[in-house]
Amino acid sequence: MIASVTGLGWVTGAGMGMGGVENDFSMTTGELPRVRRDRVFDSPYPHFGRMDDLSRLGLAAIGLALKDAGLYEWVQKRDIGIVAGSVYGCLKTDMAYFETVMPDGGLMASPALFSYTLPNCFLGEASVCFGLTGTGYVINETSSSGMSSLHAGLAGMGGGEMERMICGVCDLGCPPEIAPAAIGPVGALFFVLEKIPESNRSPYGELRLDKRGIVFFNGKAIKTLVELAQACLVPSPE
Repeated sequence: MIASVTGLGWVTGAGMGMGGVENDFSMTTGELPRVRRDRVFDSPYPHFGRMDDLSRLGLAAIGLALKDAGLYEWVQKRDIGIVAGSVYGCLKTDMAYFETVMPDGGLMASPALFSYTLPNCFLGEASVCFGLTGTGYVINETSSSGMSSLHAGLAGMGGGEMERMICGVCDLGCPPEIAPAAIGPVGALFFVLEKIPESNRSPYGELRLDKRGIVFFNGKAIKTLVELAQACLVPSPE
């Protein structure tokens, strides 16, 4: 299966950004920045203020990736799928909700937090916000490489399930009450993959998934999504 990488967006401890505008991407273990609505949306999005932190994080990175690919604006809904990998999912939101359940026998349980106690909630928000009707699901990762989402997205495209996919990772990390440190860096990083690029913008390059399950970008094997982002952002030789 071969697909073009046409967009990428991220929110990490180093800040928010998207390809074509900023090349200072890095996935660090530092504290994540406050996700600013005006960095993603061209007009106010009323649902953003009530979302949990994981949903804001994922929605922002997906929106930036779509902008970079020239697919942010839409009139009719698009058959674009989303696959996201996550080590901890919505664990922080679950714990925050549980804290509201404990007092008074659950009488003060937060309905706002409860509505985000599934790790795929932000995929629904992205589908509504950006007019996406394709398959969407979250894969529980066991490492911070994020490659499971890329494998699944490319396999789905190769099987004719989708012509375009958004693949990436979204993680807030593990609450300190459970573990003192997260597995690897935290943040969100998403890529737009297309069989035939819709925009006139030049793609970053080609991804190929071979029969052994190895992913190649412009002929070079990649092992993590961070490697892929860094390879996309390398300036082209003049």
